[in-house]
Amino acid sequence: MIRSFIVALREARTYLQDRAELAFSLLLPIVFFALMYGAFGGQAQFHATVCVVNEDQGGTYANLLLERLAELESLDVELLSGREADNKLERSDLLLVVYIPEGFSQRITDGEPVQLVFKQRGHGGQEGRIVASLVRSVAEEMNQEFQANERVKNNLAGRDIPEERIEVTVQKFLEREREHPIVEVREDTVGASPDMVNQFLPGIITMFVLFAINTMARTLVEERKLGTLERLMTTHLSVGQLFAGKFLANVSRGFVQTLILLALSYIVFQLFTPLSFVEALAIALLFSAATSTLGFIIASIARTEDQATWIGVSFTMIMVTLSGTFFAIPEGTVWYTLSRVSINTYANEAFKVLIAQGGSLADLGLEMGVLGGVIVVGLFLSRILFRVLPGGR
Repeated sequence: MIRSFIVALREARTYLQDRAELAFSLLLPIVFFALMYGAFGGQAQFHATVCVVNEDQGGTYANLLLERLAELESLDVELLSGREADNKLERSDLLLVVYIPEGFSQRITDGEPVQLVFKQRGHGGQEGRIVASLVRSVAEEMNQEFQANERVKNNLAGRDIPEERIEVTVQKFLEREREHPIVEVREDTVGASPDMVNQFLPGIITMFVLFAINTMARTLVEERKLGTLERLMTTHLSVGQLFAGKFLANVSRGFVQTLILLALSYIVFQLFTPLSFVEALAIALLFSAATSTLGFIIASIARTEDQATWIGVSFTMIMVTLSGTFFAIPEGTVWYTLSRVSINTYANEAFKVLIAQGGSLADLGLEMGVLGGVIVVGLFLSRILFRVLPGGR
């Protein structure tokens, strides 16, 4: 067994000295995860700036509109002069500008219709359309208040009640309605809101460990063709010892990949407790061992380095796709049934139970059983198929 460890250490030293392979197996998963998190992880609410030209300087209702817009958490208000706004629209620096026309407040006071003006480039862009919708909703809310005030005045006409008192009273009831509406909208979230770290991290970990079998399978085929394995046999290594050494080296390679990603997640995202982190490492070790046995089988089947690469890539992509690495698979569907064939499915589910659901190894009987079964069967088949000499065993 000592000789097997010596072979494993030799393989590990060679691996650590290969900068290109280190970059692919260690740095690339980190970069890939950072890109995925940057693209999908920011679930910030909509926020934009509405540019306004206020031509009704000092108007009561123009100022009220600006105050209402500024109260929206999703909007910042920027005031521009008419010339500035026109120039920016002409240069496409802005796609949408809201103009409050001159006499806006006076016409509202006189009960005359008045319009806000939206100037935009093309269709205003997606953000511009959302901003325009928010401005319209605020203007519509103010319009409803004006209508309510006018109706109350008309209903109380001839009762010698001062208009100022009517306006103050109506405004008081409107404010109370805004704070405590008669009809409220309640949001009930079904299940947890998607967390991109929890959703993507398990799949990224298992995908890159599975990709490692490509390198392993290709390397074994190359060593067999070049006679490297045959020369190792002259050092009094038995075939079993050589197989065990290669197996341990490949398991350690996959485990180091997962260790780095899990450690970074532990430090940066605080996903684990100390206990759950150790449990995640146990799952990582099982998956690395299962993956290594599959790599040996591919290396034994392939006759050339290119065959090993294509078989490994095809196998990896099939397993990643079937496991729903980057999308949820509904239960009870044909796709869900097919996903049970993928080894990634069980590793992904195990990591998700530990990371997102706060579970433990005690909750992972099926997943650990499947991974353990793959290891036992894979070791048996790969040992039988393990070839040392070109064309031999």
